[in-house]
Amino acid sequence: MPEVSGAVREALGSVVGTAGIFTDPADLEPHLVDERGAFHGVSPVLLKPASTDEVAAAVRICAEAGVGIVPQGGRTGLCGGTVPVTPGGEVLVSLERLRRIRDLDAQGFTMTCEAGCVLRTLQEAAERAGRLFPLSLAAEGSCTIGGNLATNAGGINVLRYGMARNLTLGLEVILPDGSIWDDLGALRKDNRGYDLKQMFIGAEGTLGIITAATMELFPRPRDVDTAFLAVADPAAALQLFAVAREVAGDMIVAFELNDRQALDMVFRHMDGVRDPFPERHRWYVLLELTAGVDGHARAAGEQILAEALERGLVLDGVRAESLAQRTGLWRLRETVTEAQKHEGRSLKHDISVPVTEVPRFIAEATEAIRAHWPGYRVLAFGHVGDGNIHFNVFGPPGDDGEQLFAEGEAIEDVVFAIADRMRGSFSAEHGIGQLKRRALRQYAPAGSLAMMQALKRTLDPQGIMNPGKVV
Repeated sequence: MPEVSGAVREALGSVVGTAGIFTDPADLEPHLVDERGAFHGVSPVLLKPASTDEVAAAVRICAEAGVGIVPQGGRTGLCGGTVPVTPGGEVLVSLERLRRIRDLDAQGFTMTCEAGCVLRTLQEAAERAGRLFPLSLAAEGSCTIGGNLATNAGGINVLRYGMARNLTLGLEVILPDGSIWDDLGALRKDNRGYDLKQMFIGAEGTLGIITAATMELFPRPRDVDTAFLAVADPAAALQLFAVAREVAGDMIVAFELNDRQALDMVFRHMDGVRDPFPERHRWYVLLELTAGVDGHARAAGEQILAEALERGLVLDGVRAESLAQRTGLWRLRETVTEAQKHEGRSLKHDISVPVTEVPRFIAEATEAIRAHWPGYRVLAFGHVGDGNIHFNVFGPPGDDGEQLFAEGEAIEDVVFAIADRMRGSFSAEHGIGQLKRRALRQYAPAGSLAMMQALKRTLDPQGIMNPGKVV
């Protein structure tokens, strides 16, 4: 792929103006490394376009020169998807200046927003309008909706509201030739052939650059019931989930599993947290229900707890009696990722399996790691209600990560093979990027990779859109 020439840089500068082009290495450096510091690239130029038209013009210039383009949002991804790979560099295109909410239709329950809008900003805008935008994840204070869509983000509310793709009604996309595809409608029903927007959601910028989206909003819940429950093991948690579904149905928003090791890390390293129980337990579930009618979630929560206690599925439990208590219980779950950083480097595996296989996956994968690598530590937690387990492996105490990462591919193969045998996925919600391309080649369903590559060749024949990612 050609290097970015001086002529190309000059043409790009004429499109975005002096406020939108950066060539100083100090300005570029934060954009050249991923969240975990695992990938580092090179680029001679960073663009920050201020409009869809500027993005389109920049892409046309790159397409004419055959130069690679790397779209960037909040850069909170965990698979190296926004780091350039070409030795001579690629043009970085940050969407952070596209932060306008173009329309919020409270009556129609839709919001049209540009790709650079921070997720929390969208949540707050919906709340001010008396609505709910349910996409919620740990990085919501800095991640952007464009990146969320490019990676098909999940988060804590998938059980009730689905992944990012399920919340999307329409897209505006810059195609690899620089043309603008505008399908920003707010239709719930549309069967005009293929659902083309779905090609770009989860494609990580390899087929085009998402510049705006129309997202679905929901009524704000009037009643919320949050409980932190101690259970004996993941099998008991799965039985508890069945009870909760029988009683509460679609009122269940979250069903999160934590093991004791995760909580111990939180208590060691995070401020403002405390153990809600007088005794230690091995496993815990965070259960949250919401309802549109006052008292309904609370009543359902009481019935779930009563039935679970009668069946011996819950060892102890705490229910939030105030917003402060609810916030405190959620903090025990939401700070696990941050607390892990203080424990040293780890290999993070983003696994999904059928919900009924969650206990067996945790048991088999944990046993396999301990058998092959004695002394290594396993931390398993996640969104059990949708089958997504974050299966993280730490080296032995005192390991600086070198030994662990030297064994990284071997550990990955063991973990992914178990998930694959259960008809699961090695990438539940974090995407492929650079990190998981090998796994995609190995574990994609038969024929899937060939179809992805054919689609890539058709839409991006020059291969300039986010080169070296996904396919």
